[in-house]
Amino acid sequence: MQLEAVTIDIGTSRPLVLLNTVDADELGAHPLDRVRIEHDEETTTGIVKRTDELVEPGTIGVTEPLSRVRGTVDVTLAGKPRSVRYIRRKLDDVELQPHELETIVRHIHEDRLSDIELGAYASAVYTNGFSLDETKHLTEAMSDVGQRLTWDAPVIADKHSVGGVAGNCVTPVMVAIVTAAGLTMPKTSSRAVTSPAGTADVMEVFCDVEFTTDEIESIVTETNGCLVWGGGVDLSPVDDKIIRAENPLSIDPPGQLMASVLSKKRSAGSTHVVIDIPYGEGSKVESLVAARKLADDLKRVGDHLDMDVSCAITHGADPIGRGIGPVLEARDVLAVLEGDGPESLRLKSVRLANILLEHCGVDASAVDALESGRALEQFGRIVAAQNGDPDIKSSDLEPGAESTTVRAERSGIATRVDNRQLCDLARRAGAPLDTRAGLVIHRTASERVEDDDPLYTIHAETPAKLAEAEALADRLEPIQVRSKADALVERR
Repeated sequence: MQLEAVTIDIGTSRPLVLLNTVDADELGAHPLDRVRIEHDEETTTGIVKRTDELVEPGTIGVTEPLSRVRGTVDVTLAGKPRSVRYIRRKLDDVELQPHELETIVRHIHEDRLSDIELGAYASAVYTNGFSLDETKHLTEAMSDVGQRLTWDAPVIADKHSVGGVAGNCVTPVMVAIVTAAGLTMPKTSSRAVTSPAGTADVMEVFCDVEFTTDEIESIVTETNGCLVWGGGVDLSPVDDKIIRAENPLSIDPPGQLMASVLSKKRSAGSTHVVIDIPYGEGSKVESLVAARKLADDLKRVGDHLDMDVSCAITHGADPIGRGIGPVLEARDVLAVLEGDGPESLRLKSVRLANILLEHCGVDASAVDALESGRALEQFGRIVAAQNGDPDIKSSDLEPGAESTTVRAERSGIATRVDNRQLCDLARRAGAPLDTRAGLVIHRTASERVEDDDPLYTIHAETPAKLAEAEALADRLEPIQVRSKADALVERR
């Protein structure tokens, strides 16, 4: 069938085509079927949406990813991609072969799967998991798609956290310490997806984070390191598409998590990686047993990819630092580099930096780098190279002016701090889009609390956002305070 192609904007990044129901019936095309489009000696595939109004008969509407399709085109019905059959096999709990995983990855990269099919893939992995061999092959396939960074230095240091802990912004402190010791650490980080701040959001308080590959190489040549947004470069791009399918379901199965982390590291050219695995109630990894298994599997997959992976299993039941939200976490980071700041953030940053230095064979002390001021100076160099102000002080960083403090209604002990609830509150206050929104935590687990003591302060940029956060705070109890007797009963 010959149709006239017109570009139509329906706000999607998917390669969809809109067919009038008259033409769709003639082709025998149902919703989510594929059609093959031949144009200018090129063949393209689109996913069908039927409509009575948006396009006229004789016309095919193409979305932005297919905008190169113009003029009169030949349209025929196409079959489902082979990857759909492989996804169904995983739904049936069949172990996939390397070529099947490679096909799924390639088709995700080429946008050949519908949102429903991609959701089925995420659900299949969540329900049935991956074997270690599947994870190894999936990681390799994901890192082979997109760009690969290469570096002259024989050792390229890197760090990642599996997440789940509020305020856990140790990465900027670590990069400053490690690069001050002479190591190369080109750190690509993510923006927040479901959290109040990703590392890239925190760094954007100080400087630019979006750069091309050539610009990143120039920054690293000048300073030994960088702190940039990974989405600005095409490293393991399939990972971002899979994450978008997982987020509505709030799932992050271990096999896919490992492939996500290590494919990004391999694509970034990392040779020595320390992975932080926080565990505890409310964390992404809730038990020590699960944390140890994940660490063991990460090391094995790293060995398969010729990456030297070391895992640090850390306490994840409490927030790290006092601030939650871009500006508040940035203030904590800078305060630690200045020689002050939250002790929990300082201790964890030092511990992980020392592990990474030792892992890379460097005889240096993270404490010395902090106390001498070398780490602060190095952080300023990186900020300047990324078009920021190297002389910024932690006192310059002010949270949102609209605020309220939630206070204890009884004396006792803070028996539990819920990371998820704290993050939900910070997001309701406007973080991360409102960079000055978030929370300041005044009490952590096991601390003595007196009646009317401050527990946490909510900051927002507008009265409306503050009111929304206050309404949510009335329904939650992110910091539980119990009398000593009640706390003993709960432990039993």
